[in-house]
Amino acid sequence: MADTEVDEAAARLYGLRPDEFTAARDAAASEAGERSASRAIRALRRPSVAAWAVNVLVRADPGRFEEVLALAAELREAQDDLDATALTALNRQRRDLVAALTRDAVSLAGEAGVSVSAASRDDVARTLNAALRDAGAAVAVQTGRLVRALDASGLDPVDLSGAVGGGTPGGGARVAAAPRDDPAELRARRAAEKAVREAERGATDADRDLAAARAREEKARERSALLSERVSALEQELARVAAQADEAAAEADRHARERDAAAARAREAATRAERARAALAAASDSQ
Repeated sequence: MADTEVDEAAARLYGLRPDEFTAARDAAASEAGERSASRAIRALRRPSVAAWAVNVLVRADPGRFEEVLALAAELREAQDDLDATALTALNRQRRDLVAALTRDAVSLAGEAGVSVSAASRDDVARTLNAALRDAGAAVAVQTGRLVRALDASGLDPVDLSGAVGGGTPGGGARVAAAPRDDPAELRARRAAEKAVREAERGATDADRDLAAARAREEKARERSALLSERVSALEQELARVAAQADEAAAEADRHARERDAAAARAREAATRAERARAALAAASDSQ
């Protein structure tokens, strides 16, 4: 019963910010139902900023850590098979994954109001690398109750003494290794998950393209309707101007006829005037 109470208290305390840990731990120890539980809770150590950032990462999205376990299994398989090509590719994936998870841990810490120094950031990366290289370290990280950063150096197992607050799986100084999933199944699952993500991303892109195409079609139809209205208006205007042109032509023809008649009258008048002048001249001569 005391162990359960200690583990429950540890699970809650290691989710708090480091600057909140000590006061909350002492309060939990004072409220413990059994003296042994109270002593064990009071003995819990405040986590380093790096350890706390890793705890926050694991607690925020436990499923995300499955990527670490899957990649670790593939690395072990490649090492067992002495597959240099696979190891090169997997180590590149390891570096990328550690960098991405480290950024996420620092970001989550910042959202909680905790600044992670460059040194602590390096400790976060070393801890995640240790989880990828050592099965026991992976289980320790998964508890979400890390007290200090972990480091995998050489071929020796990662030192986990005092690394986890509260009870540890297996009850010993070293956390027991997690059962290994079948690497082929892990690869198949990761491939299926990747296919799902790509399909969902493709569907999202297709929906976006469809929406854009519909918007362009609607805009083109609106423009076509406006231009059709303009054509209709211009055709009406053209018909009106054509009618006016026909009227003007008819009027011009009428004025031309009037002009011809006036010209004929002018010629007749000129002829009569010429005859009158001749008659006048003849009369003058006869006198």
